[in-house]
Amino acid sequence: MTTIDALLDEAGRTFADEAGITLSDEPAPLYRLLVLSVLLSRRVQAQLGVRACRELIDAGLGTPERMRDASWQDRIDVLARARYRSTEQTSTALGEGAQLVLDEWGGDLRRMREAAGGDAGTLQGYLTQVPRLGPVGADIFTREVQAVWPEFRPHLDARALAGAKALGLSQDPAELADQVDGDDLARLAAALVRADREEQVREDVLDD
Repeated sequence: MTTIDALLDEAGRTFADEAGITLSDEPAPLYRLLVLSVLLSRRVQAQLGVRACRELIDAGLGTPERMRDASWQDRIDVLARARYRSTEQTSTALGEGAQLVLDEWGGDLRRMREAAGGDAGTLQGYLTQVPRLGPVGADIFTREVQAVWPEFRPHLDARALAGAKALGLSQDPAELADQVDGDDLARLAAALVRADREEQVREDVLDD
């Protein structure tokens, strides 16, 4: 078994999947991925961001209309149940971000995809207009969305490449991408991020 095979077996679950998002090129799951990216872009444990996103979806706030229409306090209460930090600022950002998605993209991030024209830099420029979604969050979104937006493959950002380095793998995105099926690139990216963050993942993979 190669290191990459072992890595995918050990940690090859996308963060979207972990948050209960069945990702597809449709408005609702794409918006939920955007929310997840906002939550994960803060300096919090990934588990907290994933849990907060799942709580928001379970509370019925998985579309920009529902997120916008929820009260500020309702959003805070959901985030607090997930023990997410910075609940007040995040509640405000989620409401403003939902309004931006509705105003700029008609509630449908596929329009953002079309406007980006396959250029990752342009896509990230649009993404960073979303409140509390900086370059880190834009990378998270692009890493995950490449599962359904193949024109942005391969997207292996600095965090993913740090994981590759820790495992003794190539740090060239094209070389890494050549070792998996294109549909597995988002899984590989998530697994590499976990390898960077979690010593136990590195140990388990390298022991295989």
